[in-house]
Amino acid sequence: MENLIPVILSGGSGTRLWPLSREAYPKQFLPLVGDQTMLQATWRRAAPVTRARPIIVANQEHRFMVAEQLREIGVEPAAVVLEPAGRNTAPAIATAALIAVAQNEHAVLLVLPSDHVITHESAFHDAVRLAMPAAARGDLVTFGIVPKAPETGYGYIKAARGEGVRAVDRFVEKPDLETARGYIEDGGYFWNSGMFLFKASSYLSELRRLEPDMLAACEQALALAKRDADFIRLDADAFTGIRSDSIDYAVMEKTSAAAVVPLEAGWSDVGSWGALWDVSAQDSQGNAHHGDVIEIDCKNTYAYGNRLIALIGLQDVVVVETDDAVLVGSRDRIQEVKEVVGQIKTAGRSEAAAHRKVYRPWGAYDSIDQGARFQVKRITVKPGATLSLQMHHHRAEHWIVVSGTAEVTRGDEVILLAENQSTYIPLGVTHRLKNPGKLPLELIEVQSGSYLGEDDIVRFEDAYGRTNG
Repeated sequence: MENLIPVILSGGSGTRLWPLSREAYPKQFLPLVGDQTMLQATWRRAAPVTRARPIIVANQEHRFMVAEQLREIGVEPAAVVLEPAGRNTAPAIATAALIAVAQNEHAVLLVLPSDHVITHESAFHDAVRLAMPAAARGDLVTFGIVPKAPETGYGYIKAARGEGVRAVDRFVEKPDLETARGYIEDGGYFWNSGMFLFKASSYLSELRRLEPDMLAACEQALALAKRDADFIRLDADAFTGIRSDSIDYAVMEKTSAAAVVPLEAGWSDVGSWGALWDVSAQDSQGNAHHGDVIEIDCKNTYAYGNRLIALIGLQDVVVVETDDAVLVGSRDRIQEVKEVVGQIKTAGRSEAAAHRKVYRPWGAYDSIDQGARFQVKRITVKPGATLSLQMHHHRAEHWIVVSGTAEVTRGDEVILLAENQSTYIPLGVTHRLKNPGKLPLELIEVQSGSYLGEDDIVRFEDAYGRTNG
């Protein structure tokens, strides 16, 4: 299948798996099932059916996480399309289709969200191969999940009777429980998976017919895009002016070319902690645990954390621990975590958006302690990486090297610091930190001053093209 190009949609920033998933570090970048992140697993799943490099569509704020995670598994993407703002799936897929068809007029796109789980990958590969002839002749194929239960959290697809690739009779919204039970009894309804297979030209043709303004704006955003290595930065003015719409509403529900392939492959969109429990390995008592967990007389529990978690006499309970938050809830009510996140945002707290440990293109920092006029960070800098040349109006900084070698620019001087050596950066002095070595640089930074926010950074030079953060 030489013309088959995977398109991986990684623009989401959902918080239904809070406190592990947050706006700045959403679930597609987490190793929720197995050792690989969900983004990495999505590519691994697609790789056996194609020789082409993937096109990734991502939020521009996540660009370095996408690049780093693909690098870790040896993948060089054909392009990483950066959205300045989320506009749902129809515009995201359109920009990928425009890129693909410019390279290959016969390109067939396998569109995959980056945050799904499929446990039976061979069944998924068989479904893709089955759908290829229909996609090649112009059908817009989606994959309908054979329902296991009358689920009210998914939209459904009503398929024509038959075998193999079927015509779509209609798409239906998320039903109530009684209606969902009727769908199960009927046997012709499938969960809407959000995965697609079609020729890039076929999708663009239908979008041009049904939503010409949307396609025109996508074309303009791409024509005015700035290219930086594999990154394609869509023009902000053109793209943010697009009406946000899903591919289902914009195209699939309106086209006569919609087709569906039933899929039984252990699929989950991992939309809640309960759903993650469903697809996780469980012991004989139904417990699914990730990390250092001790349980005594527990049933059907889910626990995820880094520190030791001890559970005693619990049933149907979810426990999730991170450095700055702990979630404990009944498994049948854990979807109410969205209300917790809402209260956190209303209170103006940071825990909804970011973890205590924040990743940057040069490495990461972890805010391990803070008070009224001080903050302590543990900073890790990748080998060869350099932070921006910057200064601060409101804080001074002390740097103590824990391991590795630091090259420090401080005003007009450049000094090298080895393990256990330190330096002081006065308020208002231009400075830069670099790791010239082949091993990670680790240091402790102690900030002191009247204001310690991350927006107190004036950048003069930056290798990563950042304007803030």
